[in-house]
Amino acid sequence: MVRESGFWLSSRTRGLLWVLAALILAALPARAEIVPGDLTLTVTPERNGNAAPFAREMVLLRIHGVYRQPILLEEVIQPSLANFSWTQLGRDLWSKTRLPDGQVAVAFDRVIAVFPHHPGDFTIEPFLHRLTVNEGGKRVVVDVASPPVALPVAVWSKPVGGPDAKEPWWLPARDVTITDSWSSDPETVKIGETTRRIVTIEAQGMVGENLPPRPIMRTRGILTFAGPVTRETLITPSGPVARATYQWDVRPAVTEIIPLDAIIIPWFDTVSRTLREAEIPARQIGGGLPDREDEARSPVTASPLAVTAASLVAFGIGLALIGLGGPVRPPRLRLNRGTRRDLVRAATARDAKAFRCLLATAPPDLEAAWRADPDIATGLDELDRSLYGRDRRPAPNLTALARALSRPRRGSAVAGTTSPRLAALDGRAQAANGDHSAGGI
Repeated sequence: MVRESGFWLSSRTRGLLWVLAALILAALPARAEIVPGDLTLTVTPERNGNAAPFAREMVLLRIHGVYRQPILLEEVIQPSLANFSWTQLGRDLWSKTRLPDGQVAVAFDRVIAVFPHHPGDFTIEPFLHRLTVNEGGKRVVVDVASPPVALPVAVWSKPVGGPDAKEPWWLPARDVTITDSWSSDPETVKIGETTRRIVTIEAQGMVGENLPPRPIMRTRGILTFAGPVTRETLITPSGPVARATYQWDVRPAVTEIIPLDAIIIPWFDTVSRTLREAEIPARQIGGGLPDREDEARSPVTASPLAVTAASLVAFGIGLALIGLGGPVRPPRLRLNRGTRRDLVRAATARDAKAFRCLLATAPPDLEAAWRADPDIATGLDELDRSLYGRDRRPAPNLTALARALSRPRRGSAVAGTTSPRLAALDGRAQAANGDHSAGGI
């Protein structure tokens, strides 16, 4: 009895197990065979300005895969890219995407920046994505290949610049920025003191190794000691950003103002497809310390008795000098620090009009002192003829003229009236003569 009951229970259990297995298999999704279109891989080049790139110009390759089948394992096999340098931007990105028919698929994305070595008609060979998928309950390895992509590289045809020119340095980028900083204000540096200049160049769409070498910063009157150059490449989703840092230790060797000319760095704008220029700004060494000392010097408060005594002594000395005809020491005249700095900038930019407008703010005594110097008077006359003369002669050396005008001058003891140099041009002298004649009549 027990055996029969046990045998009957064993058969019943076996049947229940078969029914449960059938239900589980029915609930699982059907694993159909892989059909064309279930696994796709494409490579799309992103050309700057929708134009063929030049040599060493960055092109982004966007690799995109869409897979209907669940992925168990994967491996990307990249072609050799023999005519290109390349770098991967970030990690691979896996996400879910909804297809037009409403099904959900797995998306794969990778971005690679390539830099062609030279012009020519090239082809990006297929990328291969080796996938391990579940097909009908079995692990199957499938190779998904991207179609080949044509990538022509153009020949530079403009008369200046280009990838093969030795000068200027070939700098293709989406944008270039320059930062200029000093460890101390260069206008306050004395002889024997040193200030450090640090210039940083950032170029979007390049790697650090392709940035130009350290510029030459050399001029009369200063000693420069070049420091090390650091280069780095920052990886961003939009492409690499190259950064180079240059530094110099600058020491003045003369007491006069030393202008540092601007340093122009040409670069090729890969977005607008035009040549542009970035600039390390012009600066001035020295020239700012005397004014700052005068501004920083605190006034000395004297007692009323001392002030009265000093006034009487000064008044007596003045009367004696006037009576005896003794010489009066002329005052010390000089342009203020801001005007001197603006003069140097206008001279560096070769802006003769701005240069002349700055001189119009000088006091009459200082203009008279300038006119007393034959070299300065000649330079001012040449500047006026270049701006207002009929023959429009070329402007003089504005840098040398700014240096001369920035030096302190001794004014005359008694300020005299000066006739304007352009009186013959503005008609005022003729009008004045005409009024005088009329009065005489």
